[in-house]
Amino acid sequence: MRGEIMTTIAELPPGFADKVLSAQSTFRSVMDAMARPGSVQRIVPMAGTPGPMMRGAAAIALTLFDHDTPLWLDARMSESSEVVKWLKFHTGAPVIQDSSIASFALISDGALLPALERFALGTSEYPDRSTTLILQVDSLDAGRGFELRGPGIDGVATLRASIKPADLFERLRVNEALFPRGIDVVLVADDAVVAIPRTTRVANKGSE
Repeated sequence: MRGEIMTTIAELPPGFADKVLSAQSTFRSVMDAMARPGSVQRIVPMAGTPGPMMRGAAAIALTLFDHDTPLWLDARMSESSEVVKWLKFHTGAPVIQDSSIASFALISDGALLPALERFALGTSEYPDRSTTLILQVDSLDAGRGFELRGPGIDGVATLRASIKPADLFERLRVNEALFPRGIDVVLVADDAVVAIPRTTRVANKGSE
């Protein structure tokens, strides 16, 4: 049995080659993305990623997930035994079925994104106790044009992106009514990341 376990772990894609430097670099990229919504930040490439997980999402997982961060996976992620084993081995984050208590949600297929109300929206006392969505998308440098406004943006920021679900930003308008509660989103396309914090308002370019 022990031999089987060792073989399984040995077959998992590795995490960061240099844990401290890579984690610091990834954390800085995510914080820069949050501070400057709509800006595309790059994540240091890593050695390997499991199954359907993109490099940027894997690096964020290694940096932000731990045994105190309940994690919800969409069907494509949760059905990949490689993803589940990799997350458990490298992060220790508990994978849960109840999205309403998740600290993070890892979404590989945005077309199947559940209603946002199914995630933790925070409370008036603890608005930070909400789910951060990490959503893998097709592109963060081509596609439809979007205009972003809000804190951390000087006037208007423009983002070109190919995103599913197509109505993601319309759905996120629920944040306006919920504030200071709400959902923060990190979009990932390979090693590129863009953050859409709950304070950011997004419109199709050329529309109000």
